[in-house]
Amino acid sequence: MANIKSSKKAIKVIAKKTENNHELKARVKNLIKDCDKAISAKEVEKANALLKDAIKHIDQAVSKGFMKENTANRQKSRLSKKVKEMA
Repeated sequence: MANIKSSKKAIKVIAKKTENNHELKARVKNLIKDCDKAISAKEVEKANALLKDAIKHIDQAVSKGFMKENTANRQKSRLSKKVKEMA
């Protein structure tokens, strides 16, 4: 455990940021999975709504540096293609 006051605060800040980062990563992964499930179930409206949400959160992940831009573009493209083929 740290002895210096600023180090103690830094530990708390890092823990909070780590938690927020984990939440965003998990949200992105879950949205992609949910969108795939909706596509498999042929639920057009739900898939479109989830696609919009997934794209929004993928872009947030890129802006925060969790995901490379090419990876994000590839995932968005694949999801969009699946939804368009379904409709």
